[in-house]
This record gives sequence, C-alpha cells and structure tokens, in this order.
Amino acid sequence: MAEQTFLEAIRAGLHEEMSRDPAVYVFGEDVSLGGPFGVTKGLAEEFGIQRVVNTPISEATVMGLAIGAATAGLRPLVEIMFIDFITLALDQLVNHAAKLHYMSGGQLAIPLTVRVQCGISGAMGAHHSQSLESWLAHVPGLKVVMPSNPADAKGLLKAAVRDDNPVVFIEHRGLYWGRGKVPDGDHLVPIGKAAVLHPGEQVTIVALANMAGAALAAADELAANEISAEVIDPRSVSPLDIGTIVDSVRKTGRMVVAHEAVEQGGVGAEITAAVQQHALYYLDAPIVRVAAPFAPVPASPALEKEFLPGQKRIVDAVKKLFAHS
Repeated sequence: MAEQTFLEAIRAGLHEEMSRDPAVYVFGEDVSLGGPFGVTKGLAEEFGIQRVVNTPISEATVMGLAIGAATAGLRPLVEIMFIDFITLALDQLVNHAAKLHYMSGGQLAIPLTVRVQCGISGAMGAHHSQSLESWLAHVPGLKVVMPSNPADAKGLLKAAVRDDNPVVFIEHRGLYWGRGKVPDGDHLVPIGKAAVLHPGEQVTIVALANMAGAALAAADELAANEISAEVIDPRSVSPLDIGTIVDSVRKTGRMVVAHEAVEQGGVGAEITAAVQQHALYYLDAPIVRVAAPFAPVPASPALEKEFLPGQKRIVDAVKKLFAHS
C-alpha cells in the first residue's frame, strides 16, 4: 500500500484505466500538458495525443464530442477545468448524456466520465469556487461522486470509467495535495456506497468531500469532551447511500450534515429529509446542517476563511444538539 497525494491517486487511476482499455480517451483543455492542476501530466507522452486530446475552449463542444464518442463505443473521460464552467455544457450533459440510454430504449450506453474541480480554495472568487453537486444529483441518468481521500479518489475514478452510465467525478481542489494510503493493485470503490470513517455512539456526522477531514478532526475534539461521534462520508451524491446513514442515526439519535455548498437546496437537505422519513422517531434532537452562507464566494482571503465551513462549526453544531438533551 503506497502513500500518494489525492492528485497522484487520480493520475494513477487514469493511467491504469488507459493501460487496461484502449477505448479510454481523455478530452479537455490543455490535457496533454497536464491540465490546470497537472492531473493529466505525462499521459500524452505515454499514450499519445490521439488518446489525450486537447480541445477548444468550449465546454459544450467538448461534452458533445465525448457523448458522440461514447455512443460509438469509446469510453471518453472529459476534464472540465472548474465545475463553474460545467454550466456551459449542461445542455449536452443533462439533455443528451443523461437521457440517451432511456430515449433509445436501452439500445445506447453512455460510458462517459466527466472530471470537474470544485470548491473554496486559493481565494479564486465567485467564478471558480462553487459547489454545484446538488444541481447534478437532481438529474435522473447521471451518477455523481465526490471522494474525500486519495484511496477513494482512485477507486471511484476507476469505477466511474468502467460504468456504462455517465458519471460526474467531482474533485475538491483543496484536497489535491493531501496525502493518504492507497491500496495496491486494481483498487475499485463501488459507486453508491458510503463509508464509515470513524465509529461512534452518540451523534452521526455526515460530511461530504473536504468536510470529511474537518468532521474527523471534530470527532477527535468531541472525544476529548466525552462525546462519541460517528463520521460518515457518502462518497456518492447520486446514488446516495441513505441506508448506511439511517442505520447510524438509529443508533446515535442525533445527526449533523456538513458540506461546503450553500445550505439552501444542498445535498444536506436531501439527506435530512430522507433521515426524517426513515428514522424520525429515533431522533433525540433536530438535525443540524453545516454549510456555506447563501452568497457568492468572496475573493478576499480573509472573507473566504470566514465563509468556509469547517471543524469549529461542526463542533458547535454537535454541542447544540446536546443542549437539546
């Protein structure tokens, strides 16, 4: 088991899947040069520019090209530099990629993986810092995953490439240089299965992507105050593993949901509704959501720091739950 950064784990997954299957192609802006963060660096030298294809700066064109390639039997892997720019490709992604299997009566498969970077990091401001996963999770026919650590990044990416459905693979760029152990060999993580990162007995903390690390730090802090927290990483936003979350809440009786996206209309609202539907009478206190304010992300580093939810807000939310006891 090797230690890798989040970025290196994704690159390793790309390399392994391109080596395994000649139908896997990479499309995107400057991907032969590594892309904006260097994730695809070295792939063009290894596999050639026929399979690592630089595209025009036109997200709709890139997505349309990839969908056509998928219907023709390839397994395209598209890189959209920032999730903010996926808005320019939503017609292709939502109205075509997500629906062609259904509209063809099952005759067409769309084995398309779309890599996008998201999140608040580096004071990049309102146009480069959004978290739009809940938009995509609302679309039948799309799968949406958000890994929180290098092992899951590699395993989920490899699973996405092998899936016959379109998968949006969301990478929080604030995680790129974090390190972790990655299993050797053909490591796959099933799409739609949550992970219990830290067992606990008194409160469930459901934390998505970069918030998983903040939740683990919060669990350690809470343990010093004799509060036992269970931390769950959904890993997949769609399909969402509600069963694992509900089982935990039935045990703990309390839940906090943390994500970096704004609270209104976020994935946390869906998780909250599902838990209330399936475990309402097990709850000892109201569910609390920890999320970003309902405002554009500020470009000021000082304001960005205040805007970003994290460990302290998770700890405060848990303590609020116990105030109801």
